[in-house]
Amino acid sequence: MDNKSTSAAIHYHNGTKHPGGVLMDPRHRYMPGMEPQLQKVYPNQEKIPLEIKPIATQIPAVSAIGGSTPETMNATALTLDLLASLLHYSAGVTKRINYPGWGEIPFRAAACTGALYHIELYVVCADLPGLASGIYHFNPLELALTRLRSGDYRAFLAAATGDDSAASQAQAAIIYTDIPARNAIKYQAREFRHAFWDCGTILANTEALAAAYHLPARLLLGFVDERVNLLLGLDGHSEYALAVFALGTGQNLQGKSAPPVEEIHSPVETSRGRVLDWPAIQAIYQASKLSDPQQVSAWRLSPDETVPGIPESPASGELYHLPTSDNLPPAQSIEAVIQRRGSPRQFSQQPVTLEQLSILLERAFRPIASDFCGRPGAELNQAYLIANAVEDLPSGSYVYHPQEHALELLQAGNLRQIAGFLALGQDLGAEASADLYFLADLEPILNRWGNRGYRAAQMDASLRAGRIYLAAHALGFGATGLTFYDDEVTAFFSPHAATKSVMFLVAAGYRARRRQS
Repeated sequence: MDNKSTSAAIHYHNGTKHPGGVLMDPRHRYMPGMEPQLQKVYPNQEKIPLEIKPIATQIPAVSAIGGSTPETMNATALTLDLLASLLHYSAGVTKRINYPGWGEIPFRAAACTGALYHIELYVVCADLPGLASGIYHFNPLELALTRLRSGDYRAFLAAATGDDSAASQAQAAIIYTDIPARNAIKYQAREFRHAFWDCGTILANTEALAAAYHLPARLLLGFVDERVNLLLGLDGHSEYALAVFALGTGQNLQGKSAPPVEEIHSPVETSRGRVLDWPAIQAIYQASKLSDPQQVSAWRLSPDETVPGIPESPASGELYHLPTSDNLPPAQSIEAVIQRRGSPRQFSQQPVTLEQLSILLERAFRPIASDFCGRPGAELNQAYLIANAVEDLPSGSYVYHPQEHALELLQAGNLRQIAGFLALGQDLGAEASADLYFLADLEPILNRWGNRGYRAAQMDASLRAGRIYLAAHALGFGATGLTFYDDEVTAFFSPHAATKSVMFLVAAGYRARRRQS
């Protein structure tokens, strides 16, 4: 199906709603231990071990989250040490915990639905100090790069992005891919949503690290899918590219040639467990592909084009302007925040301050340096929230106005019970100090970008939610992503949200010391 036939995105989104989406099988049961292998291993390829070294930065974690792209003239040159830190603190193993009956469980730097780790990272780079040009796969468990190709393939990648200016000048690019079978074994066809949820939370880490290291960076969702898959040796079925993150700046590669790109025939370690095919996932992936550089060029917004997102409208309800303050917590590195991060399993119901909530929202809605939005007011999602315990803010439901940095009251009252219900009946939704919902108006997005706009709407929401994860931990509390009843969320925030669809839900609050019996 062609990208412009947007019925594919609508069919997929409606068919994967909770409850009762037609693409979901209510009889499906997840059996732990039957999932496919959760790491990709190339047994016969050269491995380059990475070392994580302390990197001195002048930017505290809270400032780095959602940080703006630094000016080129002051940019840091990318090195192997910086690249190693970027990869490790984006998707590497940051802690290992022993659980009785389960053994040692490795936890990654970013949250992942079901801890099924279906997002893989690859690097395409020029010659860097300590690393020859080539294409590499990142192995998080061994903290190593596996060389897949030798040579400088950046020009090939840049051409696949329609000669995007950032890709054409980057020293390197990190490419994020999805192996759908790993996550779909539990979440079925809804996995394609999760692909962007989990990729976006990883990207929030990468983005913050790039800001802390003063590396120019730009997120690209527009590229010729088959060319990028070919470059990485992917079949475009069991694994495919989701996003390209261009890093650093150097010589302009437009018009330059790359070595011939032949198929990669490196064997991959055979997966264990059950590897099932999911036609609904394949259908939406195929329907949202871009097939040539001309389609990619048309994907990018012109400088004066209006983003088809959420237009700022005057508030009709009571408005609460959020405070701004330099009273931030003691400076700590973004690496330390990521190292400490973990998804709470129970909230204490201790209130957060209005200032803390203000920081979460301000960081979340900083512009995303990308090919689908990148300037203030270019958000594809609007934030709605239920405030259960926020000091100096009445309990109730609100919508956030980023340009005014203010909350508009929609409904006052204790809404903990409804917050728990909307979060698929999970206690975390009711216990949280605040539940933040990202909703997108899909019709104008799909009209402008076709089915690929659905990818952008999901990525916009999940990257902003990933910033909330980081900011909450930097401020001393925590956050966790939750699934939700789709139409019930929209109905609850209507009439304000009547035309919008839920992309992401993140709950924030102080972690309980232990679950009460």
